[in-house]
Amino acid sequence: MAGVATDPLLDLSTLKCTGMDKLTFKTTFDAPREKVWDVLWTDDTYREWTSVFSPGSRAETDWKEGGKVLFLNREGDGMVSRIAKKKDNEFMSFEHLGEVHNGVENLDSEKVRSWAGAFENYTLNSVDGKTELLVEMDVTDEFKDYFATTWPKAFEKLKSLVEKSKQEVVTH
Repeated sequence: MAGVATDPLLDLSTLKCTGMDKLTFKTTFDAPREKVWDVLWTDDTYREWTSVFSPGSRAETDWKEGGKVLFLNREGDGMVSRIAKKKDNEFMSFEHLGEVHNGVENLDSEKVRSWAGAFENYTLNSVDGKTELLVEMDVTDEFKDYFATTWPKAFEKLKSLVEKSKQEVVTH
């Protein structure tokens, strides 16, 4: 099993924001990593599973390492981030840089500086023929409870999408 822990290019210890707490969420899918990866990052399924965080959620990006990402809600407000590290079917790390409000990017206000540099990391590992998804994210106290209650809902939605996608592949 190729794991992130053994890959020196993906050292998670360097991808954390000081002064924030790290939350960790984990779930397992009865599907290969490639299928879970596709459901996570393909536009239509991304919009579906992230709708539990905010209806109308979307990501505007080229999905390339180093590339900019706008995580936006239905109104077009959200976060400005960059893809810090990416290894297809294994690891995706976002560094959050600022916010977008009314179409204007804010990368340097006092509010933004309090959390800028926070990371959100997604690790996929193969475990006994299944895929384990580990999500690690830097958060401020203000958002701990929100993510603690919302991530389990997101995992439910992801599992539903992975299973639906898995069934469609089998029937075609």
